[in-house]
Amino acid sequence: MTKFTIKLITCAASMVCFLSCSLPLIAQDAATSTSCPTVDSASREVSDRLNWASDDAGVSLVQGNEVVLRYEFQSGTKPIVYPIVGPGGVSMTRDFPMKDAIKGGTSDHLHHRSLWMTHGEVNGIDFWMEDKEKAGRIVHKEVLDKSIEGDAAKLTTTATWVDPSGKTVLDEARTMVVTGDKSHRALEFEIDLTAGDHSVHFGDTKEGSFGVRVPDSMAVDSKMGGAILNEHGDKDGDAWGKRSRWVDYSGPVAGTIAGLTILEHPDSYGHPCRWHVRTYGLFAANPFGEHHFTGGQPTAGYTLQPGKTLHLHYKVIVHPGNADPNSIEAEWGKFTKAAK
Repeated sequence: MTKFTIKLITCAASMVCFLSCSLPLIAQDAATSTSCPTVDSASREVSDRLNWASDDAGVSLVQGNEVVLRYEFQSGTKPIVYPIVGPGGVSMTRDFPMKDAIKGGTSDHLHHRSLWMTHGEVNGIDFWMEDKEKAGRIVHKEVLDKSIEGDAAKLTTTATWVDPSGKTVLDEARTMVVTGDKSHRALEFEIDLTAGDHSVHFGDTKEGSFGVRVPDSMAVDSKMGGAILNEHGDKDGDAWGKRSRWVDYSGPVAGTIAGLTILEHPDSYGHPCRWHVRTYGLFAANPFGEHHFTGGQPTAGYTLQPGKTLHLHYKVIVHPGNADPNSIEAEWGKFTKAAK
């Protein structure tokens, strides 16, 4: 048998291992994995690469035989990213309502689904809540690109924001780029919202917009060590409603300490935005809200003119340990420099 033939057999064995072990995980818990037999060092290298795995309900990013994250086409009234797996294989967002609440766990705010992008008043329509009769829906349309380049995994999707009658209010184009490794991963989002033939009004409300719901154990109110911190040093409840380039939410989760930092790029509308970040676990960048945070009168909000596009740009860093302001500032500097 020639060396070339042996190499082909080895690669084929590796791919069979990946397919047989990775694809069933799409319907399993993120923390659950199935071991594949080791062929050799070359096959281990192949199986440790990032790959996209698609099905009718979404697209999962897998590494070896483990799910890194998944883009769900529809959960409730919108697409979401769930799960998001962090250091040590722990889930970095609350499992409810995608799963039943655990004993003693929270079951509030049905619309807080892992990681999402919506807003509470768009042309008078509430896209934040999930009232079946009155709420707007964000409907996934198409996956335009799912690619791997080096250690970066890119997913580009489109969606439409529709009113309760099904009429399109906005067109959305979203690109998510995932980089890093199992101990320190980053998810960068660029979201473009485009008006059609009519203008689109974004109301001044706290109910928005680019949101995450952290695990219950990480929430400050659980009194297990969870903490919120922004760039100014405001902590916990004092960070709510403040303008900041970044905010971090960290604490205990599944036996380890980990956190999420959200950075907002200067090219994102409303920068630096206010943050709808709550001690019970909500963590959201809100570029439209004002009066709920300041106590003043409602502003006129923002009107997107026909045919124009609104750009939003965030980076979510999944990190071990509590917030390190110096490291976050370094990350923010790299983020803004790289995107120029």
